[in-house]
Amino acid sequence: MTERKFEALNVPPDAIDKGGIEILRASVVDGAVSIALRRAFDDPFTWGVLLVDLARHAARVYAMETGLSEEDAMAEIRAGLQAELDDPTDPGSTQALN
Repeated sequence: MTERKFEALNVPPDAIDKGGIEILRASVVDGAVSIALRRAFDDPFTWGVLLVDLARHAARVYAMETGLSEEDAMAEIRAGLQAELDDPTDPGSTQALN
């Protein structure tokens, strides 16, 4: 039997230097997304800002690692966001554990 191993990302250098609190961890497990998060902000609006920041970073990574431009990658990400908002593929479940 093959041993399963979790591949974690490194902590961002500025978080090591200045400290901080982890608010989001997302993993792909058996082809599905598994998420751990804490509320972290007083206003849910701030989560919208954070999600856009994540999308921008993802678009930049696609631009660096593929032939896709940052603009095209962001357009695809936006299309995926809108499609999922309009017709969720799996609303999943949420538990407050922290």
